[in-house]
Amino acid sequence: MSAAKRLIVCGGNGFLGSRICKYAVARGWDVTSIRQAAPYRSGEPHWDAVTASAAPPPWAHKVTWERADILRPSTYAPLLKGADSVVHSMGILMEADYKGVVRGTESPLAGLHKAFSPSVNRGVDPLARAAGEDIAPPNPKDQFSYEVMNRDSAITLARHASDEGVATFCYISAIAAPPGLPARYISTKREAEKAIEDHFPQMRNVFVRPPFMYDNSRKFTLGIAAATGVGTLFNGLTKGAFGGLMGAGGIKPLKVDTVAEAVVEALADETVKGPVEVAQIDELATRAWRNSML
Repeated sequence: MSAAKRLIVCGGNGFLGSRICKYAVARGWDVTSIRQAAPYRSGEPHWDAVTASAAPPPWAHKVTWERADILRPSTYAPLLKGADSVVHSMGILMEADYKGVVRGTESPLAGLHKAFSPSVNRGVDPLARAAGEDIAPPNPKDQFSYEVMNRDSAITLARHASDEGVATFCYISAIAAPPGLPARYISTKREAEKAIEDHFPQMRNVFVRPPFMYDNSRKFTLGIAAATGVGTLFNGLTKGAFGGLMGAGGIKPLKVDTVAEAVVEALADETVKGPVEVAQIDELATRAWRNSML
């Protein structure tokens, strides 16, 4: 019997990441989740934040829950050894000093101001750093910028995965920015995709681009999904004339489990590489569901 595939999910405690862990475990894979260390003491999710219950689901005990700092590669690089696939699922939707928000020293409104301010690139050049070197920007308040979290952390993770001989790297990107967010949200994701593809071609790089994701466990997502569905209908009736203004608001939303199943199926199928957009996500999830019924 061949050894189980070994999967590392950076952000496996999150809304999508936890479900990627779930469907990988269902295939008998050896799964390790890496959670951003501060301000948490445990690598395991707060289950009531990602599911409908505060109790861990039955599959959770089959996942190894680790903690690390995505901005300090030395804290997670040892966990990548022997991995077959690595997933980066740690992007941010809104900029803010996360630690400051948690501690009450920064208002979420400061994140809005930062996101729309006409400042220069707040990131670092991760490819110019030595292996294992921190990727923290000069200004500590910029560590939760789009550049650092959506782009530089992913490039750095891919670099260390490549150094460890990982065969497949999956970056959770996005099909478009939600209405009202600055262009940097999606541009940094595209920059990450290009850098990973250009600099680490020895890996099979998969860039999953989901639309807005929803689930019953997060009731507020249902209303947004309904509104997005109306936007999708309007976008179709107008033949995409307003698609640029609507962004992700004019693209069919998907249930988060659909995206998670598609990610795991993409990892399993060695023919899948490059951008994976909404239609292919649907197709991969349907194939995974059918195979599970056999």
